[in-house]
Amino acid sequence: MISAGEFRNGVTIEYENNLYQIIEFQHVKPGKGAAFVRCKIKNIKTGSVLEKTFRPNEKMPKAHIERKDMQYLYADGELYHFMDVNTYDQIALNASSIGDNLKFVKENEMVKVLSHQGNVFDIEPPLSVELKITDTEPGLKGDTATGATKAAIVETGARVMVPLFIEQGEVIRIDTRTGEYTGRA
Repeated sequence: MISAGEFRNGVTIEYENNLYQIIEFQHVKPGKGAAFVRCKIKNIKTGSVLEKTFRPNEKMPKAHIERKDMQYLYADGELYHFMDVNTYDQIALNASSIGDNLKFVKENEMVKVLSHQGNVFDIEPPLSVELKITDTEPGLKGDTATGATKAAIVETGARVMVPLFIEQGEVIRIDTRTGEYTGRA
């Protein structure tokens, strides 16, 4: 059990028969009245975000989320296949349970598979990946405007905004949390 006064970003709780992750929290002590905790919580399965207010001594069960390293093997229609590199056990997950989390992940790369009580509900890609640009407009000589960007397609098929000087065939680094270009590889 965890009390609302012990909330921290990233903590996962069971609340109203659902799993929620705390995105933001704020301890508030008004001039009059009792203190309270205002927080934004994200439903892990649906992705919806709620704003809730709790009393600091309110207790709820802390959810244990298991994170397991697995290798992304391949996509087969609506199913994505993963393998545990230690036991060689394979699992297949629906595209609906994964969402856009694999748009920057190539085949045979390692990801974290998240589960609660044996039920897999999400995939965490690596924080940063290096991908080759397969299609982008050529940079023109003199295109050096500060902060100007253009669209590029990487080898996984995802679309990324890159600086004007980046050419087709280059390998770039991408932050998977934001989907932004972070530099050349």
